[in-house]
Amino acid sequence: MTRDDDEPRSYASPPCFMREVDPAYFGLAPPPPPTQGVVAWRKAQRERLITNRLSLSASFRADAAARIAQALDRLIGDPGGHVISAYWPFRGEPDLRPWLVSLQARGARTALPVVVASRTPLIFRSWQQGDRLTRGVWNIPIPADGEVVIPDIVIAPLVGFDPGFYRLGYGGGFFDRTLVQLPTSTVAIGVGYDQAAMASIMPQPHDIPMRHIMTETGIRSR
Repeated sequence: MTRDDDEPRSYASPPCFMREVDPAYFGLAPPPPPTQGVVAWRKAQRERLITNRLSLSASFRADAAARIAQALDRLIGDPGGHVISAYWPFRGEPDLRPWLVSLQARGARTALPVVVASRTPLIFRSWQQGDRLTRGVWNIPIPADGEVVIPDIVIAPLVGFDPGFYRLGYGGGFFDRTLVQLPTSTVAIGVGYDQAAMASIMPQPHDIPMRHIMTETGIRSR
């Protein structure tokens, strides 16, 4: 997931979770037509939205990430004493790592999500700049040794979102399994770009709506 100087120097060999993700995401097969059902329709939308996101310029993504970070600061207020989980950016997602580092300087505990096993909830491990990293699912860097924590605020990257605050992810269902088990006080914030807006993600019973959606143009709250 990382493509810069933060590259971990040593890696673990994680189990393969490719079966958790739609085959179309990896380019293994074309998405079936929408008439074959919601799952097929969502595969096609996911493919389209990721392709569009990757076409955004690096300068646009950098500016959008800065705007999103500023909006998150306004929404959260003083982060001191809070446990805040975000993510390591993947396939053009807004890069909030500098914001996470700034939270640490302001007294927050920061964390990153970790996939433990297929079809199970995520765990969150504490992370600060300089902590040792290893490779997780899809080669995404994860904390190698961090303490398992329960976040007060979860920043969830999104592929798509709709007016009902439902989030379209990568198809593995990890965040939905996780959010339903977190305390009701946990605030879930979906983060992405305006290009991810959809009329509906066709939510299913397992989908969990976000409390807020954050894009480069501002905050949407329910």
